[in-house]
Amino acid sequence: MNVINTPLEGLLILEPKVFEDDRGYFYESYNKALFHSHGLDMEFIQDNQSMSQKGVLRGLHFQNPPFAQGKLVRVIRGAVLDVVVDIRKSSDTYGKSFGYELTEKNKTMLWIPPGFAHGFLTLEDKTIFSYKCTQVYNKQSEDAILWNDKDLAIEWKVTNPVLSDKDKSARAFRDFKSLF
Repeated sequence: MNVINTPLEGLLILEPKVFEDDRGYFYESYNKALFHSHGLDMEFIQDNQSMSQKGVLRGLHFQNPPFAQGKLVRVIRGAVLDVVVDIRKSSDTYGKSFGYELTEKNKTMLWIPPGFAHGFLTLEDKTIFSYKCTQVYNKQSEDAILWNDKDLAIEWKVTNPVLSDKDKSARAFRDFKSLF
């Protein structure tokens, strides 16, 4: 597995070793010993999966402590523009974002540690997105930052995505008080 650092400390791009032939392909999307050998020592306790049509934007979501989640995310089918925002107050990159395209073809994953808001825009119909989480879902601790916040200036390359009511009413970054 190739582990690539990003400009946001702790956020990693993971490129698995893929074995392909005329039958198809095989790769390990998670192997505890392999992850530990790369310094990735986490325990996953919940898996989530979503399916979305092209143009759906989900995010920017996170859970506050003590239910903060680390997430290993990947695309099973389709493609997304995956975006994270550093919401760790003591970080040199607080308020900075990073985007990366995850697709069924590149099989790339992102490790998103606790302390990041996360969202994605689907680029193809029937995109299936998978999350391995280090903490269970907890409604009381969930929160969101407005996807198109002017202070964050994220380049989603879309002006009118399909949004949930929760995402339409998320707070502006300047009104956000981080608990991280």
